[in-house]
This record gives sequence, C-alpha cells and structure tokens, in this order.
Amino acid sequence: MTQTLTPWDKVQLARHMQRPRTLDYIRGLCDDFVELHGDRRFGDDAAIVGGVATFEGRTVVLVGHQKGRDARENIRRNFGMPHPEGYRKALRLFQHAEKFGFPVICFIDTPGANPNRESEERGQANAIAENILTLAGLKTPIIACVIGEGGSGGALAIGVADRILMLEHAIYSVASPEAAASIIWRDAAKAPDAARAMRITAQDLLELGIIDEIVPEPTGGAHTDPVTMVATLGDALHRHLNQLLAFDIETLLQHRYERYRAIGRYEEDTSGLLRTVN
Repeated sequence: MTQTLTPWDKVQLARHMQRPRTLDYIRGLCDDFVELHGDRRFGDDAAIVGGVATFEGRTVVLVGHQKGRDARENIRRNFGMPHPEGYRKALRLFQHAEKFGFPVICFIDTPGANPNRESEERGQANAIAENILTLAGLKTPIIACVIGEGGSGGALAIGVADRILMLEHAIYSVASPEAAASIIWRDAAKAPDAARAMRITAQDLLELGIIDEIVPEPTGGAHTDPVTMVATLGDALHRHLNQLLAFDIETLLQHRYERYRAIGRYEEDTSGLLRTVN
C-alpha cells in the first residue's frame, strides 16, 4: 500500500479522525502520568497536553498536541491548534524538565498554531519564538515525533529536538497544502499538486535530512491497529533515548546546534557571473 500512496493520500491518512492521539501514546507507553495544567499567566489550553510520567523506568516530561475524535471534543481541543497559553504551558514543562534533568518527549500533531485575533493579542508569535529559543538550548535530551500533522510554527514550537521521528504516513510542512495552493495558484483545489511539490512526507524529509527515522505504521495506517502503532513508536523512542542519554550535556547541545546549522540546501546562480566573465 505504501508504495502506491500519493503525498495527498498521506495528507488524508495523517488527518484521519481515528488516528492515535498524544494521550493514546502517553497512556499506552507510560506509567504514573500526572498531567499538569495552565501557564501561570492566562489559563489552560486543552490543545496541548503535558506532564510527568515514567517511561521504561525513567522519569520523563511529555508534551504534545491533542486533537479530538468528534466534533464536540475537537471544539474543546480547538482542533489541536494551540493558543499562546498552550505554548507557555509547554515552556513551563520544558523548564521543569531541565531543572530536574528529565528527558523531554514531544508528540506533534497540529494543523498549525491558532491564528485568530485573540491569540495574536495574547502574544502567539512571541510564545512560539520563545519556545524555539528555549528548546535550542535546553540542557536535557529532547525527542520529537510527528504522529499526524506537523503544521508550520505550531509544530516547531515543540519540535526543536535532538532526534526527530515521523510516523510513516505523517506530514510535516511550512503550511497546509490547501494554504500553499491558495497562495501559489490562487486555487485551494490544487492542494494535491501542492502536497507533491512541497515534499512534506516522511520519506521526503528523511531524504532531505530533516528527520532521523521513519516509524512504520500498520498496513492501512496507524488507525487500523493503534495498539501495535503505540508499541512500535515506544520501541523507537526507547532506542533513541538510550542513545541520547549516553552523551554529556555539552556534547548534546553541540550536536543539536550542528544539526540545525546543517539543515537546508541551496545552489548559487552563477549565470550572471559567467556572462560578466565572458
């Protein structure tokens, strides 16, 4: 099945309503999960969940986007699109992890940060930027996994990590295919073309060196066998966490810095220079 899927097919799988969510992974992989709420500034945001738990015998801090499974829950969770207080709640958890030396595991699954006026008034852009800056220098191991949609700055705000994993049919993009099609072609119906051109699939991003590993999904997608999917991701997280814990903090931070400095490719246009020389 995987070989015949188009990028647009993968977009649909990544958005499937029955796909395992952050809390499914946390409950399936961890013991003694204690969810923490609020940002100590404004309020609590149900679009981001997080707390402290035991994973493979080790205390970890968990943070992730949380979508709903039906219309009512999606409204409560704001369709997994966090407000600034959600990102500030995540920031508080990141700082807690650093203080006590707990590794951080993040689960990414959002169309993007909430874009409405109220979020902007409460400092959405600043909240995202502060999270990115904090994660870049956080003195503890960080693993991020894209379990569904990884949309724009809404994903990056909890996605700066030492290791980035993606489920086989997840997507990670600077904008949704529909938004990109509307901007480029002024036609949202061209979203399938945009999905192909943007190279947003796990396979594309592994080839580009953006992610570290593709976590295989059950045949038909993660929603067809959630128990197996949770166990498979748990094995990958355990393996990468053990590798990261072998590094001292200074080495870990240096590797993180070098990782993000190395992302990106460009080619210089030398045609003008050649014309000048001739």
